[in-house]
Amino acid sequence: MGIVREEVWEDDDGVVARYNLAFVNPFLTSIDNGRVLGYDNAHGGHHRHSCGCTESISVSSYEALATMFYNEVEDLRRKPR
Repeated sequence: MGIVREEVWEDDDGVVARYNLAFVNPFLTSIDNGRVLGYDNAHGGHHRHSCGCTESISVSSYEALATMFYNEVEDLRRKPR
């Protein structure tokens, strides 16, 4: 249960320039408008959001980050409530 949002902007060469990944489920948290998990680079660096907390992260590629995000979302969906 929950909504997954993936927004990706590529430059003229097809390289990911900007992204925003979010898993939203207001039944799991009311913090941050229900965003349970998110990754983006909107403020000049890569960072991870988790239930209202933000931390900087290092990533090797957008593809690796997206795989990590979707794996985390599946783990969150499997957790008993």
